[in-house]
Amino acid sequence: MLARIIYILFAVLSLTPWINAPIALLLGLLVAFVMGNPFVDVSKKASKKVLQWSIIGLGFGLQLNSAFEVSKDAFWLTLGTIVFVFVSVYLFNKFFKLPVKTAKLIASGTAICGGSAIAAIAPTINAENKDISIAMGTVFILNAIALFLFPLIGKGLEMTDMQFGLWSAVAIHDTSSVVGAAQAYSEEALKLATTIKLSRALWIIPLTLLFSFLNKSQVKITVPYFIVGFILTMLIAYAFPAGEKVYDVVSSIAKQLLVLALFLIGSVMDIKDVKKAGSKSILLGSLVWILVSVLSLFLIMKFY
Repeated sequence: MLARIIYILFAVLSLTPWINAPIALLLGLLVAFVMGNPFVDVSKKASKKVLQWSIIGLGFGLQLNSAFEVSKDAFWLTLGTIVFVFVSVYLFNKFFKLPVKTAKLIASGTAICGGSAIAAIAPTINAENKDISIAMGTVFILNAIALFLFPLIGKGLEMTDMQFGLWSAVAIHDTSSVVGAAQAYSEEALKLATTIKLSRALWIIPLTLLFSFLNKSQVKITVPYFIVGFILTMLIAYAFPAGEKVYDVVSSIAKQLLVLALFLIGSVMDIKDVKKAGSKSILLGSLVWILVSVLSLFLIMKFY
């Protein structure tokens, strides 16, 4: 009973201005590792839905023209870092000697959008549950670290909102941690990071097609509905500017729902997944992630 009361209290706190994204994730992890999640099944389903709908709502707060320009400017950096990640994983795995399928999933999650990319690529390479669990565990650990670390580095280097938004979108795995870190940095960084990350997530489509072709598998390709929804809300805000006050309210609600989503995500983390990841997969994932983070940071600070 006490565990349920504490869980509900933390969830409600996540909907208040006193709790930001990194703190919400920390509260969720405390629940998961210290007392256990009393609503684990509900939390798993809710975490995905709340995150997806919060991202859709954020679209109302963005300018379509600006979003297009930002995505266009980030195209080559996005493509270059995706290629860099896959090449790095291929080369480093000659030393780590992880199963090829596991390495491909870690590369996909690091290069594009974390768990979503892993889930999309897994069936195209006939990955087993063990491969998926290892890759998911590795990505989640690094996501949690990035959510806390990136805003500190950004402020220490006095990065502009544009620079930080671009860097977080390029170098952090999951969309949830990208928008969480950017939200902790600034309002403008959040807008930029969300736009760039979702445009980057669309690379799931050509990557899935490529792996399907190479493995001669027939997998249905779908675009995540929240990306479509995000684009639609931007189009609505652009086409009907008279509703600006309503859009601002919806966007504000979406930002707070994002904080709740990160609490829910943290609360369903299982220590077993961390153990399944193993030291070699975490080391490989960490090494590639650090390299792409440092490389992209250098390029962004120099050219943006």
